[in-house]
Amino acid sequence: MNRYSVEDTFAVAEKGIQDIEAFLASFPASLSIINVEKHSAFQKKDIDLLWVYLDNDKETMKRIEAKIDRYTSGNFFFETVSNEQKGTPGCFLYTEADYLFYYFLEWKTLYILPVEEVRSWFLQNESRFKEKKLSTSVGNDFYTSKGRIVPIKTVLKECPSVKRHQLA
Repeated sequence: MNRYSVEDTFAVAEKGIQDIEAFLASFPASLSIINVEKHSAFQKKDIDLLWVYLDNDKETMKRIEAKIDRYTSGNFFFETVSNEQKGTPGCFLYTEADYLFYYFLEWKTLYILPVEEVRSWFLQNESRFKEKKLSTSVGNDFYTSKGRIVPIKTVLKECPSVKRHQLA
């Protein structure tokens, strides 16, 4: 089981969010990117960013959940249990975001996954993928998350609307 500190996790997330916000801001149609990570109403829905942009001269908003990872295994980690000790569901199962922006910090590679499509596919195929536990320390305590290890190449092959972007 991998172990991480909450401080390390926050530092990685902060850098990843900055890269994602810069990516969204680079589109000429972008009007605003609103970071809602610290707003409790959005935390309950597992939404990190609101992206407002013009689509055919119409203002449009998309809700984004950002997942930032530092490893380079070639896999996604789709969280099914966020805190095993409390029995809370994983963000991948309950997020109300339109898109999951899965960003690999070391590679500077961003995958944009339409949540409803990929979640539906995942739930139909979950048993194909190995379960893994991750432990995160918080002071002297810790919590354990569970999820499935899903090869990126499998998702790209079986969910054609997933997009890949290389960030500078």
